[in-house]
Amino acid sequence: MNENLIAYLIAYILGGIPFGLIFGKIFANVNITEAGSGSIGATNVLRVLKEKEPKKAKKIAILTVVCDVLKGILPLFVAKAIGLSEQTLWAMAVLSVIGHCFSPFLKFEGGKGVATGAGVLGFFLPFELIIALVVWFVVGKVLKISSLASLAALLAIVLSSFVVTSQTAIHSHAPILIIAYIVFYKHIPNIRRLLSGQETKVI
Repeated sequence: MNENLIAYLIAYILGGIPFGLIFGKIFANVNITEAGSGSIGATNVLRVLKEKEPKKAKKIAILTVVCDVLKGILPLFVAKAIGLSEQTLWAMAVLSVIGHCFSPFLKFEGGKGVATGAGVLGFFLPFELIIALVVWFVVGKVLKISSLASLAALLAIVLSSFVVTSQTAIHSHAPILIIAYIVFYKHIPNIRRLLSGQETKVI
């Protein structure tokens, strides 16, 4: 099998590992896909576990974020180390986010792609990621709405990618825009709740 195809498959499968679900079951004996928003991401882990295991909730949510980031960027470091092309690395990045959002282990359901998306984009665009993280922190701290902070950070990294990095190494912003679209698409229910004033705050 072509090494690029193997890399794509690994990126997608690793991206699909539902760490939030796994940690929820291990540490709190709860299926987070059946509670809260049903997402496997850290925000839902925090929200659900605050009710079940309040002392562990923040630690498990942080662990979920770390693992969701690592499952995206570790394959990229390995692929780069063995000499795969920049085009292949960008395709792997996109597939990692697709794997997280449409996991093969969850009947193609999944999370919203924020942590994994941040990880893979940060691999290529570290300065832009810092800008996005600042925006995420400020919006989250002021408004205390996780989805709004994530969407603001998403907009920040996309816009800054055009301003700071006029051209990526593959001379295209397409992978960035694809990842942004996937994350935006997964946030449509949140956007509807935001518009109706029903989105839950994270305290």
